[in-house]
Amino acid sequence: MKRFFATRWGPITAGAVIGVLAPLLVFFGNPKNMGVCVACFERDIAGALGLHRNPVVQYIRPEIIGFVLGALIAALIFREFRPRGGSAPLARFLLGMFAMIGSLVFLGCPWRALLRLAGGDLNALLGLAGLALGIGIGVLLLRNGFTLGRANPAPAVMGWLMPGLMGGLLLLAIFQPIFGDGLAIFQSEKGPGSLYAPLLISLAVGLVIGFLAQRTRFCTMGSLRDVILMGDTHLIGGIGALVIVALVTNLVLGAATGTAYVNFSFVGQPVAHSSHLWNFGGMVLAGLAFALAGGCPGRQLFMSGEGDGDAAVFVLGMITGAALAHNFNLAGAPDTVTEGVLAQVGGPSIYGQVAVLIGLVFCLVLGLTARLRLKEVKK
Repeated sequence: MKRFFATRWGPITAGAVIGVLAPLLVFFGNPKNMGVCVACFERDIAGALGLHRNPVVQYIRPEIIGFVLGALIAALIFREFRPRGGSAPLARFLLGMFAMIGSLVFLGCPWRALLRLAGGDLNALLGLAGLALGIGIGVLLLRNGFTLGRANPAPAVMGWLMPGLMGGLLLLAIFQPIFGDGLAIFQSEKGPGSLYAPLLISLAVGLVIGFLAQRTRFCTMGSLRDVILMGDTHLIGGIGALVIVALVTNLVLGAATGTAYVNFSFVGQPVAHSSHLWNFGGMVLAGLAFALAGGCPGRQLFMSGEGDGDAAVFVLGMITGAALAHNFNLAGAPDTVTEGVLAQVGGPSIYGQVAVLIGLVFCLVLGLTARLRLKEVKK
């Protein structure tokens, strides 16, 4: 089994499993084309904790908890739980923050971009193109010596902090305590945050995906980085499998339920906008931040489950970025469609556009200055 996960079929299997489970989560209640979205789900958690007060995106998503705990279980079973950290934590926190802002300008993480494409949302093509460009810029910076330094071994307790935090969130999700009138924990009564699969189903799916992704090193950013940097196609098969299997699963569910799960168009897509420039630009920022930090948002969750404190800092940066995005009107707004006709193109406000540009400047300056000479990197 361990050898299988390390083969080319490991990532393909993980991608295929995600391609089945994500549409099933939609069937069981998650928002359309949002069976799994790390950025969206972390945004919802931020809202549930009161870090932002947008009432339509507040819910403790069990899938995120499952990702970390599933990776933890896999790491413990296969003896890969290695507490570590201390590699440029502030830089990683800020990269996570800007990665989230870029993702919410697009309205989705790389996984949701793939799932949106499998649901017929052609705006995802712009997002994926921007993601590839951002990662490509990051690869150029890596080739020129960019580094955040090496993580150092840490006491075991440090590796348990993020799983512990997720355990605490799970207790909050289960018992739903009331801390006072108008206080957290918040839960949306309308909008995307009000749409969710049953807790046990969501948690089980998260555990399965977390386990498989930890074993196979499944990562959208890593797959594109490896192709660009080394011509290595080991991981990219998982991305293709996710899209193909998700498309087939959507078609099967649509045929079985009489509900359209696939609609090929730019307009009228759920929780999406057709502002092409900012679909592209938001994901350029996200892709560049992911490349500099060493993993997409899903991979960062899985690594935090393995005991990687640096990945945990990135995750906390993303949650903070989600709070900032909604507190300061940075996130993209969906298109407004009236009676099937596009009434207004959505996208980010001027504040969101400026935030993307600031994020790109930050990432480029960091990438050009936080580097070692090539001779030092080889050592």
